[in-house]
Amino acid sequence: MIFGLFTILAIYVISIALLIYGFFKIKKYQKQDLESKTSFTIIVPFRNEKENLPILLESFSKLNYPTNLFEVILVDDSSNERFQLPIVNYQLSVIDNIRVSKSPKKDAITTAMQYINTDWVITTDADCIVPENWLLTFDSYIQANNVSMLAGTVTYKCGNSFLDHFQQLDLTSLQGATIGSFGLSKGFMCNGANFAYTKSLFESLNGFEGNDKIASGDDVFLLQKAIQKFSEKVHYLKAEEAIVTTKPTQDWKSLFYQRVRWAAKTSSYNSTFGKFLGLIVFFGNLSFVIGFFFLLFGIWSYPIFVLFAFSKFVIDYVLLSITNHFLTKTRIKSLLLSSLLYPFFSSAVALYSLGGSYEWKDRQFRK
Repeated sequence: MIFGLFTILAIYVISIALLIYGFFKIKKYQKQDLESKTSFTIIVPFRNEKENLPILLESFSKLNYPTNLFEVILVDDSSNERFQLPIVNYQLSVIDNIRVSKSPKKDAITTAMQYINTDWVITTDADCIVPENWLLTFDSYIQANNVSMLAGTVTYKCGNSFLDHFQQLDLTSLQGATIGSFGLSKGFMCNGANFAYTKSLFESLNGFEGNDKIASGDDVFLLQKAIQKFSEKVHYLKAEEAIVTTKPTQDWKSLFYQRVRWAAKTSSYNSTFGKFLGLIVFFGNLSFVIGFFFLLFGIWSYPIFVLFAFSKFVIDYVLLSITNHFLTKTRIKSLLLSSLLYPFFSSAVALYSLGGSYEWKDRQFRK
């Protein structure tokens, strides 16, 4: 049993080390001083977001980008109250979501596509804030590279609670794995809160066809379809000026359901690498949990468990540290406590996601 758990650990360490290597292969991008040319439609699906939407729309007002080159479409997914559009300095409209599948967000983007006349679509979430050079940086990269899809970075705007720090560490690990996988030319994951692609690419992929029975995944499944057909046209935008900020969840229950929703997609991945990495991360965390209980019941000695835990902690710390520096330029808070809790939380999420139901936007979903 000891040999088996340490074998899993060895595979885990090698996998994370490869992601670290991949992270450094993706170079930071600095926007060039070019005349803006790309036309964007920003799609924002929402449901009951009257507190968050004004903040997002205000950040759009501060964008350093010609207002004639972008428009915003809000897609209302049966909110309890009708959102009143504010007066803004850019083209803004709100439409109702047309539900045809089990996925509200995919339906929202598909609905919005009927109204789009621009070359590029960029999606974000209602609880986000975009930086002023967001579109400018995307435009610069698009002009400099022959791409049809660009995945961007997302981070949290955290308070000072342990829950916030824990979520930041969790999201940092996901962002590190995302960037690292792109660096290995094995991209399989992205975040729909900062995701851009051409309308023509979306149409050539037949949108979300084939994945519309899964509630979430408007981002990763579209990405994986694009990589299968046009891998050379799918890039990652590792640029500090294009990092979108979002809000962490307010309680542990919401966080658990959110991560269950994310984890439930893994078994349906088209990416073999993504499935493999998901299994390795799951078994790496589960091995830590098993080792902890072996220690409690006297099966493992204290030095063996410390060696196991330290090896996992060190490789995790390297990936977390370099990713966190890119995301926030600050030190990781509550690192030790979060690292000890994370394997238990992650294992519980993965096991529950195999068949459990979850809540999302006041609705119940099953895998």
